Amino acid sequence: MSSPVTIQPFDGKSVCLFCGSSETVHPEYLAAAKAFGEATARAGWRLVYGGGGVGLMGASARAAHGAGGRVLGVMPGFLRSRERLFDEVETLVVPSMHERKTIMYDQSDAFVVAPGGVGTLEEAIEVLSWKRLDLHAKPVIFLNLNGFWDALLAVMEHSIEEGMTPASFRQAWVVCDTVAAAIEAVRASDEMPHLQHDQR
Repeated sequence: MSSPVTIQPFDGKSVCLFCGSSETVHPEYLAAAKAFGEATARAGWRLVYGGGGVGLMGASARAAHGAGGRVLGVMPGFLRSRERLFDEVETLVVPSMHERKTIMYDQSDAFVVAPGGVGTLEEAIEVLSWKRLDLHAKPVIFLNLNGFWDALLAVMEHSIEEGMTPASFRQAWVVCDTVAAAIEAVRASDEMPHLQHDQR
């Protein structure tokens, strides 16, 4: 159940970016996050992200904002100092990680999973789990820079091969090697039906 928060209305497409907040990553990943943020702004989409001003999160949000795009950040209060809240854009500070993810889900039409740590992994697995249960039909797109997500994709393939997951689940995600391909995958999803969060 969503919390009664006030969010500025947005009538266009909203794309959620799951990504890392580490500042010790390869510059190529930071450049890709920046390029993704700029591309969402050019497309007229709103970027929904975790609210931080560091790492890939900060790079994407600053780039989208700098290019004139709409940005919605959602951050639990206990992470304000660690992830350094980027308050130049619309940002919600919420009590918990659960509420953060709920709002990000509710406010998004598609999910792009860029390189990140265990938090990014958890977010990706959760939206895939919901999709496996037919609770939503929103696209899940892995931005697989330098094969970053190959190991996770191999685990999911192993689950299918072992009979734990139906083969049809391979259709639950898209893998893109570049920012441009990920943007095109989001654009191609425009006609997909989306189930609502309150069906979960």
